[in-house]
Amino acid sequence: MADDLNDTYTYPFDMPSEEAVKFSDGAIAGKPAGVPSSYAEGGSTRWTPEAISEVHALAQLGRYQVRGYNTFNKRMPTFDDLTFVPATMTRLPLEGYRESCDTTTVLGGGRGLVEKPVELKIPIYIASMSFGALSANAKASLGYGASKVGTMTCTGEGGMLEEEREASQTLLYQMSPARYRIDLDHIRRADALEIVVGQGAKPGTGGLLLGMKVSERISEMRTLPVGVDQRSTIRHPDFLGADDLAVKVEELRIATNYQVPIFLKMGATRPRYDVAIAAKAGVDVVVVDGAEGGTGASPELLLNHTGIPTMSSIRAAREALDECGMTGKVSLVAAGGIRSGVDAAKCLALGADAVMIGNGAMIALGCNSPRYYEDFARLGTAPGACHHCHTGLCPVGIATQDPELEARMDPHAGAERIARYLTAMTMEITALAKACGKSSVHNLEVEDLRAMSFEASAFTGVKMAGIDRAFDW
Repeated sequence: MADDLNDTYTYPFDMPSEEAVKFSDGAIAGKPAGVPSSYAEGGSTRWTPEAISEVHALAQLGRYQVRGYNTFNKRMPTFDDLTFVPATMTRLPLEGYRESCDTTTVLGGGRGLVEKPVELKIPIYIASMSFGALSANAKASLGYGASKVGTMTCTGEGGMLEEEREASQTLLYQMSPARYRIDLDHIRRADALEIVVGQGAKPGTGGLLLGMKVSERISEMRTLPVGVDQRSTIRHPDFLGADDLAVKVEELRIATNYQVPIFLKMGATRPRYDVAIAAKAGVDVVVVDGAEGGTGASPELLLNHTGIPTMSSIRAAREALDECGMTGKVSLVAAGGIRSGVDAAKCLALGADAVMIGNGAMIALGCNSPRYYEDFARLGTAPGACHHCHTGLCPVGIATQDPELEARMDPHAGAERIARYLTAMTMEITALAKACGKSSVHNLEVEDLRAMSFEASAFTGVKMAGIDRAFDW
């Protein structure tokens, strides 16, 4: 190897072909002559090839690494560690095709303060992903697809995109601390407002949009220089605590003439306390975004090493609302790493009133689909393994502002895929609810679950399978 500043290699893609070192599942599978035999036996359990590659990257870049997608933390318990215990003798299941299970979901009407609470046909809606992180065609696809099945989309940071407003039957308008393109007319055209104070992928920091995505249109909407990296502020300029937040909530109610509910989105860090503060400040809906939540761009260290899992944050948030007397008055939405109707049903059973999906919706649109292999290869990745949303070079036209790439994202085809995905997820939720004897998906409860690992039980308070009691440290 040349002793050069830039001559570093990122595992596993850039290994020189002339070196007879082959990698398989993160371990050295073969070795050139003269290399000690211990190198071929797995190496250090701490200094893995991935860890060594990380040090090489830091030494080359002189800064932390940035990427998109979500956490790569392999130690985090998942929804797969929970299982349902359907009705058998102690409860009666519902007939799959002859008895119905209601999925209607009302968000923001519990306080009785707004004229038009959000009413959805299903307990799932599309997450706050900005125009900037996603292309205009992708945003329109999400809006049309969600409208087909009677649910909602969210603008994300950066203002209201007219294509999304036209496509979305119900649109949630997000107000970020940076206040990009906050417009009173847009606020009044929205069906609900969302104050964001954090997100699961990078709690404690603001949004990040790299310069390759700051096109002329994005520049105009956000009042930013074209092609320059944008890092949003994290604190709102006009409130610092609960009392100030209460004033801001009242200002928004006056601005919208008490017509629409006000959401507050937070990253999952101290949900028992944070949710209680938000509820006391007067919001109608609290969105708790777990550490598995996705993003268009984030320092990798925040993706992997901040926040707590979605499954544990739901229980803490629900208990917070119970303890401060806000159950039934403030709705709870769970987000972060939800892949299927099975995951969503487990969120509802743990105490959520609805779920919000981001990465799952992007994948339904075509993210990581097996096409455009050469373009994926130029990014140093392949379909099924791409997490390069931050580059603006998305081969399938979703996470890009490049006109040629965006043209690959057909809004109408994408909308159909989103509608089918949401329909299938809802069918999975109702199938599980009926098996548990529930005539509404909102009747799912913690007692319908059992934990398959000590960690899942300790994280959620769900009883361990077989012993019917929660694991207590």
